[in-house]
Amino acid sequence: MKRFPMMLQLILILICVMAIPTAILTWYSGTRILGYSESAIADTSLAGLNANRELNENAMNNLAQDAVQLAGTNIFDRIRSFKTYSELNSDYIDVISALKILNELVSLNHRVDGVYSTYFLLEGANYVVSSDRGITTLDRYEPIDWLEKALEGRRGIGGVWYPRQLDSGIKVVSYVLPLNRLSTTTRGTIVVNLRESQIGDYLSSSEPGAEGFMLLKSDGTIISHNDKSLLLTDGSKQPFIQDILRNQVREGYAFHVLEGERLLYTWSRSAQLGWWNVNIYSMDELMTKTYSLQRSIILITGIIIFAGTILAVLLATWLSQPIRKLVRTMRERSNLVGSNKNELAFLESAFKRMQEEEEGLHTLLQEREQDTRSLSIHHLLRGEVKKPIAEMFPERYFVVAIVSIDRFRRYVSKNNPETRSYQRYLLLSKCESLFPEGVFARGIYQNDGCFAFIINYGQDELENGANGIKGALIQIRDTALDLLGHSVTTGVSSQTEFSDMIPERVAEATEAIKHRMTKGSGCIFYWKQEEERSRKYIYPTNSERRIVNFLDRADLDSILMELESISSEIHSDEYISYDNILFIYNQLIGVTVKHLRENNISTSRIFAGRGNIYSAIASIDTLDELEKYIRDFFTEIAQHLARSTGTGEANHGDRIIGYLEQNFCKEIVFEEMAKEIGISYSYMRKIVYELTGKSLIDYTNQLRIEKAKQLLLESKMTISQIATEVGYFNVQSFNRFFRKYEGMPPSSYKTSRSKTS
Repeated sequence: MKRFPMMLQLILILICVMAIPTAILTWYSGTRILGYSESAIADTSLAGLNANRELNENAMNNLAQDAVQLAGTNIFDRIRSFKTYSELNSDYIDVISALKILNELVSLNHRVDGVYSTYFLLEGANYVVSSDRGITTLDRYEPIDWLEKALEGRRGIGGVWYPRQLDSGIKVVSYVLPLNRLSTTTRGTIVVNLRESQIGDYLSSSEPGAEGFMLLKSDGTIISHNDKSLLLTDGSKQPFIQDILRNQVREGYAFHVLEGERLLYTWSRSAQLGWWNVNIYSMDELMTKTYSLQRSIILITGIIIFAGTILAVLLATWLSQPIRKLVRTMRERSNLVGSNKNELAFLESAFKRMQEEEEGLHTLLQEREQDTRSLSIHHLLRGEVKKPIAEMFPERYFVVAIVSIDRFRRYVSKNNPETRSYQRYLLLSKCESLFPEGVFARGIYQNDGCFAFIINYGQDELENGANGIKGALIQIRDTALDLLGHSVTTGVSSQTEFSDMIPERVAEATEAIKHRMTKGSGCIFYWKQEEERSRKYIYPTNSERRIVNFLDRADLDSILMELESISSEIHSDEYISYDNILFIYNQLIGVTVKHLRENNISTSRIFAGRGNIYSAIASIDTLDELEKYIRDFFTEIAQHLARSTGTGEANHGDRIIGYLEQNFCKEIVFEEMAKEIGISYSYMRKIVYELTGKSLIDYTNQLRIEKAKQLLLESKMTISQIATEVGYFNVQSFNRFFRKYEGMPPSSYKTSRSKTS
């Protein structure tokens, strides 16, 4: 957009502001019109279907009522005693009675339009009285075996409607009414055959778009249809009819697309007969007027957008004139240059340059202020009270809190300097804001994972028992755990009213942290005046002598038992100090090193890679970690002495080599392997190097590569399968190590060996 002038952008914006809402409004209104039209048409069509259904049902009900009234006149009693056709014709008077019944049946035909025929069948008789063939025998009339099936679903004393086809091919819906035993003693059945075409006349719709109609029984059989070839077939096989029958919704409508044509299906189920009335309409024909209206709306919208475009050009020219004039003036009177044709982009570039210069000045001022504040806090911690101190700490009382990162050496090994610096910045920024209102706290990072906070508060906080400060220290501990991924231990000094006493309070807080050694890390310790400062240090002299004696015999188990005894003595002394604990283990290590040197044993070889042992002990936080370090220390010495005297080395070497040769194809955890053999991991590495001249990992990989070379030449396995077989979990690692030891990838090795053979 920076390539286009502002006036052109304004034109585009104004057009979009006007055209897009107009287009959306047109689309929305057209969609709503179509939706409402479809709904209105569907509701109207459904109402018409219900009207046609009621018309058809009324006609059928009238016909059924006329048949019931005829059955209740006792007219059929006149021929009740005549079971055969010959008996009926034996007397003229009996024939006259039968003809009167025939006249009533003919009269019943004319009461409702569309009746094809009506007949009466006397139970057990061999003749029938019908309106179409008169009085005739059954063998000359149509079969009546369908009556039993028609009456299977009959309930009560009323008749049933049954669709069927006559022998003549005419489709009818027969009303079958057995005579009611409550009104007459005559046994027989009245059958009224209503033409299917008459039902079709009732159900067919004259509305525009009518595609057809359908009347179905509850089981899906088609009773009436505009396509006469489908009568009495399974209607559920017709498109979408199965969905209507399955849902069992009494009435409704749905839209479907069939062969590219959108159709409206309306249906209504008769509560009296259980029949389904379905009408089908073409929506394309019904929506002709709606589509025409939609096209008119689109045309009007196009005209509006065209007129709006002309108006947008005029408005854009008028609105952009002041800014274009400002940009021309700036370009003429300043040294700002730019290739941007867009005036706003030019102004943005100019203001951004001014903002960058302002931010640079602001950053320099902030850094200067931060450096000044940090320097003042450093001076205060050393006892040098400067002028800005009174501004930062206006209240009367002071407390110092030292926050120390637990297991600091592990923390340093896991995080690079940039990460540690950023985490220190975040921790100081967040922690200073955790203190309650009225408490002024400033913190700096000292060294070796220690943060110093000077906390200044007044009489209100003092009377409250410093609860706000205690809560803030707890939040600092939790915040540090989240930010650093390591717990912290906090030491809190006693209270003072004099800023020049801050260095002594720093010493108190540092001293309080030492309780971490015996009570565990991640706690908050408050400094208390030690009561028994004159108490002498304890030292396990007897254990020292025994340990030295056990070293001469390389008796590691006995040494570990003595160390456990020393640990128990330390834990049993409730008032033992941090300095006393360090004194015990430093003295023990010193005596051990001295004894080794007096016996001409090289300590540099034993402790290679450990660094300064005394510094390592001083950096350990808790007693459990310190005791583990000492146990490892003496374990390495005992194992070295055992190896130097030749005892056990050969046995360990054989077991290590044997274990590797048997298990190199598996994933080996070397620390667990060392435990299984009964030696330390570092000692195991030394044994392997002395026996093979290779590191533990290199020797294991060499075994795997030798096995892989064999499989490459002697088997038909793929390289991926060979990699898995020899202990590599992916082909990339296998290729890398094979190239390292053989100077070529596995595929090249196999090819070269195949050619030479």
